[in-house]
Amino acid sequence: MSNPYITDRTENEALANEFIESVDSLPSYRPTIGCVIPAYNEEESIAHVLKSLLEQTRVPDVIHVVVNNTTDKTVAEAAKFAGPHMIEIDGIEQFTEVYVHDIGKNQDKKVGALNYGFQLVEGCDFFLGVDGDTTASNDAVEQLGAEIMSDSRIGGISAIYSIDDREMKGIGAFLVTGQRAQFAAFNMQNMLRGRNMAVLGGQFSIFSMQALRQAMVENHQTSPWVKDSEVEDSLLSLQIKSAGYLTKISAQARADVGGMTTLRGLDAQQVKWNFGAIELMWPGQRGDTKGQPFHPNLRLRWFENFSMLTNIVTRLMFVTLLFFSLSINAFVFSPFWLIPPLAAILLNLRTALSMKNRNGRDIFFAAALFPAEIYMWVRMGHFVRAWTKFLSRKQVDNWAAQAKAEKGRGNSYLVPLLAFVITVAVLVVLWFQLPIVAQSTLLWIGWPILGIITILQTVGMLGKLLRRHRGYKV
Repeated sequence: MSNPYITDRTENEALANEFIESVDSLPSYRPTIGCVIPAYNEEESIAHVLKSLLEQTRVPDVIHVVVNNTTDKTVAEAAKFAGPHMIEIDGIEQFTEVYVHDIGKNQDKKVGALNYGFQLVEGCDFFLGVDGDTTASNDAVEQLGAEIMSDSRIGGISAIYSIDDREMKGIGAFLVTGQRAQFAAFNMQNMLRGRNMAVLGGQFSIFSMQALRQAMVENHQTSPWVKDSEVEDSLLSLQIKSAGYLTKISAQARADVGGMTTLRGLDAQQVKWNFGAIELMWPGQRGDTKGQPFHPNLRLRWFENFSMLTNIVTRLMFVTLLFFSLSINAFVFSPFWLIPPLAAILLNLRTALSMKNRNGRDIFFAAALFPAEIYMWVRMGHFVRAWTKFLSRKQVDNWAAQAKAEKGRGNSYLVPLLAFVITVAVLVVLWFQLPIVAQSTLLWIGWPILGIITILQTVGMLGKLLRRHRGYKV
């Protein structure tokens, strides 16, 4: 009589295979991603953004479009995508649902829209923030999700940002090319710092809900984003870092953000960003946001500001000393003065070649020197305007200023040019009032000082030029 509890080897193998198949057939848990799109006057781009998300290899589990303070047809355009979507990719079906919320007038603007959306996706594992004018490569969500799930220490990851310039013409094309180069240099700098990202830009970033909740608790906040800062994403990034989490830039995920195509709009955006960064850097208290000058995420900010100040000093000194020297026939050309611009061209070219989706316009912008130099002067104006606003301690709404500029109103962007012209005029008048001995003495002192600063700048550029990019593409 056989024992029912004793089986032969063949039966054991069959039972084992049957058990493995039953385990494999069990549904595996997939962490959920809730996507929130704060939208303000995005009727021209919101359809592209939603289409981009619905074409992802890994679609978000839910998508909430939070429309605020809008005066155009953003709601109507977004509503065309509202409802459930069953998407099949490589034979696998994925389900998501799009909701459109019009919250009307909201004093907290984008911050209010983000916090509204946060409440809607609180049950998800991850929060994906997407701007209403940002489209991503079709594997961006999958890449971000895989990266943030690979390490529980990561609190947030930002995509690699650039701007699609294929339909740009005229001055808009020039400004967007400059912004593309600016993004590329910034992205590469962060990648070479261990992919540590000082700012998890709200354009296309994923956050751990656990990290957001911990940041809220440690800062006694009822919501992740607060309206005290001009750069809400920078402040949140600092808080996540202070809570013990890592803030990273993705190695693969890419997104194209909306670029500024007018000097007026670019000025307003850059001044707002610079002003907000200064608020976070400055020791002391402004409003309810304390300055954190020694925070790890702000070290790069200090370097950027010092570098921009050095650029302003060297350029103004060179223009002034060159004019003064020519006015009294005292200028002597030296071939050594060609080394700094040559180093700048090579560095710009290397940055352009590191761009994954570079084009001929990017290469020309870098190699021709003058386009990049003109754009640098534009950025210098933004820098001066931001610091002037901050030091004046005048309370301004830079969000409103940006919205006004994007509508083509306001002439504040011309203030740096006007200040430069007045300064040069005053210096010229004073120069011609000086005796020749005093003029010669100033030139004798000024040129060596400029030479020393320029040498140090050039050494810094050569150091960046020789630094390995480790295969990263921005």
